[in-house]
Amino acid sequence: MSSPTTKTKSEATLAIQLERIGMRAAASSADDLIARATTGRWSVTALLEEVARMELADRGQRSLERRLRRSRVGRFKPMADFDWNWPRKIDRTRLEQVLTLGFLREERNVVLMGPNGVGKTMIARNLVHSAIHAGHTALFRTAGDLLDDLSCDSPELRKRKIAAYARPDLLAIDELGYLSYDDHAADLLYRVINPRYDKRRPIVITTNLAFKDWTTVFPNATCIVTLVDRITHHCDIFNIEADSYRRRESDEETARRRSHKARS
Repeated sequence: MSSPTTKTKSEATLAIQLERIGMRAAASSADDLIARATTGRWSVTALLEEVARMELADRGQRSLERRLRRSRVGRFKPMADFDWNWPRKIDRTRLEQVLTLGFLREERNVVLMGPNGVGKTMIARNLVHSAIHAGHTALFRTAGDLLDDLSCDSPELRKRKIAAYARPDLLAIDELGYLSYDDHAADLLYRVINPRYDKRRPIVITTNLAFKDWTTVFPNATCIVTLVDRITHHCDIFNIEADSYRRRESDEETARRRSHKARS
């Protein structure tokens, strides 16, 4: 019979070997796994099934965390906090269908139009977050960040970055229309949109401008008509009319502070 010291060394060696072959969950739980298998008198099949279950669960969780980190979706309010009664105009029924990710299955784009502070970004972040939890790859970028990223000197690096934006199952481009760009920026955006259009990989866009006004964002760009055509060909467009949520929240916070000072 092996001594406790020998057994401990053997188990430590097993954990190291499991770690080396990428079985991290089994490696971190080797002692507990062996103890449960011994106490429960598991068959070899039962032990292997438990190892497989642990590894699949662990790898699924790490994949989720990795996709969330790469998405840069950031912090946001869940749709449960969205006040559907606040906007003067919003197609709640259609938008709730989009929130079930039906647009991904149907390979359609989503465009959210409206003034600042009406919840467009909140909705877009929720869509990205939901898509990732459903097993998809997704990226969230502001238009400014995306175009700045592509405006590099190296043509080869730019080509790789464009391919990286074309690859995910979902790409969300936020705040398109908040800043003006040159015609070169429009060409870069087109080079992202076009391969996604060809492969039917959905895009979510938030903008404060109607399509006819996109020429003010990209003045003198010759590709704008084609760009808009690619975006809207298979697309659900939502117009949200409301006063700014942020302004309302600021007013409510100011009112609470005044009320608190009045009572103190």
